[in-house]
Formats: sequence, C-alpha cells, structure tokens
Amino acid sequence: MKTRKILAMGGGGFSMEPGNLLLDQFFFSLAEKQKPNVCFIGTASGDAQGYVDRFYDYMKDHDVTPSHLSLFKAPVGSLRDYVLSKDVIYVGGGNTRNLMTLWKEWGLDKILWEAYNNGVVLGGLSAGGLCWFEEGVTDSIPGSLTKLSCMNILKGSFCPHFDGEAERRPAYHNLILNGLKSGYACDDSAAVYFENEVFVESVSSVASASSYYVKSDGGKVLEEKIPTRYLGN
Repeated sequence: MKTRKILAMGGGGFSMEPGNLLLDQFFFSLAEKQKPNVCFIGTASGDAQGYVDRFYDYMKDHDVTPSHLSLFKAPVGSLRDYVLSKDVIYVGGGNTRNLMTLWKEWGLDKILWEAYNNGVVLGGLSAGGLCWFEEGVTDSIPGSLTKLSCMNILKGSFCPHFDGEAERRPAYHNLILNGLKSGYACDDSAAVYFENEVFVESVSSVASASSYYVKSDGGKVLEEKIPTRYLGN
C-alpha cells in the first residue's frame, strides 16, 4: 500500500517567500521521484493568472515538471485522469470557502481523495493547508475569521498564518473555546507533515517559525509548541 502524505503550510513557499526554496524543496521531495510532476491548483484565488505565472516562473528553480489545474479553463478530457497523473498537488492560498464549493461542484474533492489514496502527495499553504482538515479558521467571509468545514482527510482543525496576522491567534483560541475541534496552528514559514493521517513532524524554512497543537481544557485554551525542524540545517 502506498504511503499517503500531506504537508499543510501556515504560509510560505513560492508565493510568500520566493527567495527561500526550503519548504517547497521539502514538499517536492516527499514524492520520492526524480523530477516529479507538480500540479498547482489556484482555485482559492479564482485561478488568478498572476499567481499561476509566479508558480511557473518559480518552478524554474526546482527540478520538477510543472503544470496547473484551472476549474475556469478546465483541461480537455478526463479531470480524474489529469489529477491522477501527477505526483504532487500544490494548492494555493485564497478563499477556502470558494475553493470547497467549486471542488464539490466539479467532483474534484472526490478525485483528490482518490489521488491521495493512490500516493499523490497533497499540500499547500493557507487555504491549501486548511482544506485537508475537518475544519479550521478562515477569512473567507469579509470582516471576520470564522469556522469552516473542509475535506475531512485529516482530523481536527487547522489555523494558518498564526504569527503573520495579528487576529489569527485570538480568533483560533475563541473558536476552540466555542466548539472548534482541537488542532494545529502554523506560523508563516512553518508546516505540519502527516503520513497516513498521522502527524509526523513540524518543519520550517525560517529558524524562528513554529507550529502548535491547540486545545481546550477546562474552559481554557492550551497551546503546546511543537518541536520544529529547521530545514536549513
């Protein structure tokens, strides 16, 4: 049976730290292949052309075969075959609620489940990290940070940009106290890695970036700082 792998980034990668290759290098190495086929999915940003262009430009620094999947200009032929032909699925940031709605409409959520079970590595940053969990914190609704139900591949919740946006930490704490499932929070430049739905490690592309496990205990929020391996060592 193939090992199932997910890397959920709080922030970072080519779109947030283009001069730092570490997180993306680690992500692509999980495919355990020479020159893996890496497919970028920018649904959460409305398939913004500038985002897609940055992906292709940045991939010149990596030994990969890049491609992208747009649901606004879908590939000719079978969507399922297209996705299953990839080694790594890299989901970008943006509006997670829109992402989930469109994926369900196109049946892409089910295809990604199949790809995951067939050994395709899944991951991404922000919305692309959150989408794999049961639920998490999103800014998809303007003016507030709210709970959102997602793919339910990984149990619990997720909060990206834990140190990058001042309102993220208190919002996650408040949601945890009010019934959001316990889960993982990642600073920008940090990520949590899972194999077969089991947490393996936290990694970072900046030495100061960390990940946390956050839970409610007796009406209080507890943050457990997770030992994080700096990929630059």
